[in-house]
Parts: sequence; structure tokens; C-alpha cells
Amino acid sequence: MSAIPRGAGPRPLATSRRTGRAALKGAACVGLVAALAGCGGQDPDAGTNGVGKLPAAKIQAKARAAAEQAETVHLSGNVVSQGRTFKLDMSLAKDGAKGELTTKAATFQLLRVGNALYLKADAAFWAGEKAGSAGGNGGAAAQKLGGKYVKVPAADPVYKRFSGFTDKDTLLASLLGLHGKLATGDRSDIDGTRTVRLTAGAGAGGTLDVSLEGTPYPLRLQRAGGAGVVRLAEWGRSVDLRAPSKDQVVDYGSRISSSG
Repeated sequence: MSAIPRGAGPRPLATSRRTGRAALKGAACVGLVAALAGCGGQDPDAGTNGVGKLPAAKIQAKARAAAEQAETVHLSGNVVSQGRTFKLDMSLAKDGAKGELTTKAATFQLLRVGNALYLKADAAFWAGEKAGSAGGNGGAAAQKLGGKYVKVPAADPVYKRFSGFTDKDTLLASLLGLHGKLATGDRSDIDGTRTVRLTAGAGAGGTLDVSLEGTPYPLRLQRAGGAGVVRLAEWGRSVDLRAPSKDQVVDYGSRISSSG
């Protein structure tokens, strides 16, 4: 009988078990590599614009700068101001805006082209605005204004009350403020766009989702104290701003409202 070559016999049981465990661990790692691009997990900022790696304050600064530099934006959602809730659906540009504003009492359209502000609402809205004015004939005047674009005088309280909803820079500056210590939150997505969330005051001071794709635009804002949630989209998309045709416009003169 020939001698058995050294090392050719069965391996000790302990060695076999260690080898088996190593093989299983290696197989598991290979599976994770395929799923997570590495045993250590996938970089959540891989393939992004990189702002997610910045401190929260710098992310906020970049989002604000992007918003200021953009020519246009579409803003929609609810805003609570001075105890009143406004539903907004506005397309804002540097030189004007158009869209719809809804309050508890009424829904109306706003259009600003340059400095000219137009407001289109039903007769009930204008009856409320003109209550006690027009020599007691406010109802008749309101019927003439209902369904028309009313060119609002710049000195009128109506202009002052609603023009801010058509001013891109003013509106965004008032909305994008977060209150409290900033922190970087979860990664998420808004309508398919990857985002990083900023939180202020552990969330009580508002949250802001900033795009991780392309320009770091703000995409969603939850205001502090439950004061509304707004979406910001269509950054840079053209907004067609034209004054209404003359037959659709009522120029009411120097004053619409009797209230100051």
C-alpha cells in the first residue's frame, strides 16, 4: 500500500467550520456589494450635487442663493398669516406673477405685470371690500367689478394687502426663514427629485427640503408653528405675463376700498 501524501487527509473539524464561516461571510459581503455598492453601505450623496455633505447653515445659504438667482418659480400650498389661512397657486417671475389665491371667504386671481396689479374676483368679494363705501351703493358697484380684472391703484389698501403675494423676492424671503438651531435631517425625495432635509429647532422651527440634484433649489417648506406647507417647483421655467385685454379690465381710479 502506498503512503498517503502529507496534508491529503481529512481536515480537522474546527478548521472546516472556520473555513465554512469565512465562505458564508464572503458570500454575504458579495451580496451586499451588489445591493449597496460596498459592505460599508452606500454613500447617500453619491451622484448628487454634494450639498448634503455641507453643514446645515451652508445648505440653507446655498438654497437661498439659488432661489434668489432663479428668474421664476411655481409656488403652491397653504400659508397662515396673522391668523388667516391663504391657499396659494402662484407662478412668480422677476417682473410679475400670476395665479390664484384662496381665503376662507373667497377665491380670486392675481396678475401683476410690472407695477400694474390686477385682481379678478366675484361680486361677493368686491361687495365686502366696498361695504360702507360708494354712497351706500357698494352692491351695484361690486356687480360691475365681479368677473373682471380690476386694475388696483397702487395707493389702495387692496394693493398693499395682495401685491406681496406677487413679489417673488419678498414672498420667498418671508417664507424661507427657519427658526432655531439648524441640523441636517433625512434624505428623501420630492416628486422624484432626491433631497436633503434641514430642520430648525428640532423640527419645531420648520423644515426645508433642498434638492440634491442639479441646482440646490428649495423644494418643500414646512413653516414653523404649523403656519403652512408650500411646494416650490418649475424653477427657471418661463412664465407668460401679459396684461389682460382692455375689454376685460376695469380701471377703478385712485381708490377701491374704503378701509385704510
